[in-house]
Amino acid sequence: MVAAGNGLFFPIIGFASCVAFIYMSFGGLNVSYPKEPEMGFVTRNGTHFMLDGKALYVNGWNSYWLMDHAVHDYSRARVGAMLQAGAKMGLTVCRTWAFNDGGYNSLQISPGQFDERVFKALDHVIVEARKNGVRLLLSLVNNLQAYGGKTQYVNWAWEEGIGISSSNDSFFFDPSIHKYFKHYVKTVLTRKNTITGVEYRNDPTIFAWELINEPRCMSDPSGDTLQDWIDEMSAFVKSIDKKHLVTVGLEGFYGPKSPKRLTVNPEMWASALGSDFIRNSNNDNIDFASVHIYPDHWFHDLEFEDDLKFVTKWMLSHIEDGDKELNKPVFFTEYGLSNLIKGFEPSLRDKLYKTILDIVYKSAKRKRSGAGALIWQLFVEGMEEYNDDFGIVPWERTSTYKLLTEQSCGLGRISRLNLEKGNLKELCSH
Repeated sequence: MVAAGNGLFFPIIGFASCVAFIYMSFGGLNVSYPKEPEMGFVTRNGTHFMLDGKALYVNGWNSYWLMDHAVHDYSRARVGAMLQAGAKMGLTVCRTWAFNDGGYNSLQISPGQFDERVFKALDHVIVEARKNGVRLLLSLVNNLQAYGGKTQYVNWAWEEGIGISSSNDSFFFDPSIHKYFKHYVKTVLTRKNTITGVEYRNDPTIFAWELINEPRCMSDPSGDTLQDWIDEMSAFVKSIDKKHLVTVGLEGFYGPKSPKRLTVNPEMWASALGSDFIRNSNNDNIDFASVHIYPDHWFHDLEFEDDLKFVTKWMLSHIEDGDKELNKPVFFTEYGLSNLIKGFEPSLRDKLYKTILDIVYKSAKRKRSGAGALIWQLFVEGMEEYNDDFGIVPWERTSTYKLLTEQSCGLGRISRLNLEKGNLKELCSH
């Protein structure tokens, strides 16, 4: 009232209107990010993944190369193309690397030093996945040397004169390397996506974190060293991120104290790798067990039909463990067949794929712990230089494409998730 008496009423009203307009336009002066599709977090209830109150069974794939291809303009389009193609096949989870330690296009250049350009590439991968309704299983380090792996961490400590052993298994017990890895993990989990403004640990696009791809610690076949590492690192991840699921990244071999080492493992060497499926998975901070399936790499003298018999026994054994020993989902996070085997024909892959997918489907139908499978690995056209002896472009072979899409529809009907809308509605209505 006093202001109006001094002739300031209209200027003040005009200024207030301007401020209100700015506030309404920019959401209280906060940065406005693109609106993304609604997506809930995947959780676990006993032996099942859960989404929106219903059991979730996964048909998905591996494309380890997404972040690497998102770095450059000339290759970035392949990321969206692959995720869109997977979504159109009804695939719901893609496993990919959230690491590249040292070397070309490295995310972590040296301990604690990150390339923002590559981090923005990972931001892009997450946004493209969410845009297509695909969730990501993100692996945090490699046991193998590809993309740096545990050997790179050991080399870093050795070069700085603080490594206690040059063995790459010191990744699992060297305190300095533990600090390196924990810093890396914390940086990734608390990363704020530059496109959405959402921290990774708060983003439901991420299905789960995988501690390490195919861990082995052969210098300690008792398994104690690897187990201590799993206990420490899984607890560390959960201390930062309580919203996401965590898995180890195991191949699924039974350890030296397991009776199944003699009846289910491919051969005796498999029990001397320092890992143990039951022991490693039986930790409160590990939400689900992971298993890989590569009979042609694990055996060199079996006929293909015998490989298929092994795969059936291998999968049913682990599903039994999920039901009776672990009370957790069992997720077959890699499966494939090399094109280098003697007498290879694409039809052999289809037979293996069908064996695996049928077992997952029957497990889901019976409400058992077999929670899904991820094929290794899918590409789009023009990526031959990134291929290995397992990779496929699925739409180039009608029978393979049909196997994968029928599995998506079958699992979708069991879950009763998303059949009424989006890709599955269109795919499964035919």
